[in-house]
Amino acid sequence: MGMLENKVAIITRAALGIGAGCAQRFVREGAAVVISDLRIKPGEELAASIRAAGGRAVFHSADVSSEDAIMALVGRAVGEFGRLDIMFNNEAAFDPTGPLESIDAQDWDRCFAVGLRSVFLAIKHCVPHMRKAGGGTILNNASVAAIRAEPNSPAYSAVKAAMVNLTASAAIQLAKDRIRVNCISPGVINTPTVWSRLPGGEAQAELLFANAQPIPRIGRPSDVAGIAAFLCSDDAEWITGINMVVDGGATAGHYERPRQR
Repeated sequence: MGMLENKVAIITRAALGIGAGCAQRFVREGAAVVISDLRIKPGEELAASIRAAGGRAVFHSADVSSEDAIMALVGRAVGEFGRLDIMFNNEAAFDPTGPLESIDAQDWDRCFAVGLRSVFLAIKHCVPHMRKAGGGTILNNASVAAIRAEPNSPAYSAVKAAMVNLTASAAIQLAKDRIRVNCISPGVINTPTVWSRLPGGEAQAELLFANAQPIPRIGRPSDVAGIAAFLCSDDAEWITGINMVVDGGATAGHYERPRQR
């Protein structure tokens, strides 16, 4: 019997990378999963592959910055599987980057809409269904950028820092309803977001970021998926309001990255 047996989960930005790894792990642990993403082809392919292997999964395309889209996404999960136990807010916008004085205000607002407004909306609309189910878990995917800001990504860093605080506030407010709210802050994870801009792709990312943290390898989606499954399981019923850092030790203390020879 898996850690998430008979639970129903929504995972956003789940077509590829961390979200896809978590969707696959959640299904192996017994959950039914709604895979949400705007990347339709890989999202539909992932859901189909899970079903072909005997798991329960559907794909639902949603712009998570839209309240109507979030309502439809939550409604799809409840309509398809009868309840909602887990909401994993994995969405993020990585642009704009660069100096603050060169950033367009609309791009700044879009980063906050996708990365933070979406979390607020998801909490707002999943809580009534979780109350009806007798409790639930909300998990938000932040970043080590919430702890150690990225100088070239001020909007992203600000969004992730705010997410950690929103997580704690929601956890306090919703504890009486047996709804737990936690956060994960991954370090560098080898996903298409990281390696798609590198000429050597995934293999080059493995080499380039092997020494970016004390544990001498780049992170993998499975590193996040295992922690996510645990935090969403009943084994973690006494854990709420935390930010779990999953970064190979990168933020544990002073760490001087070895120079490439």
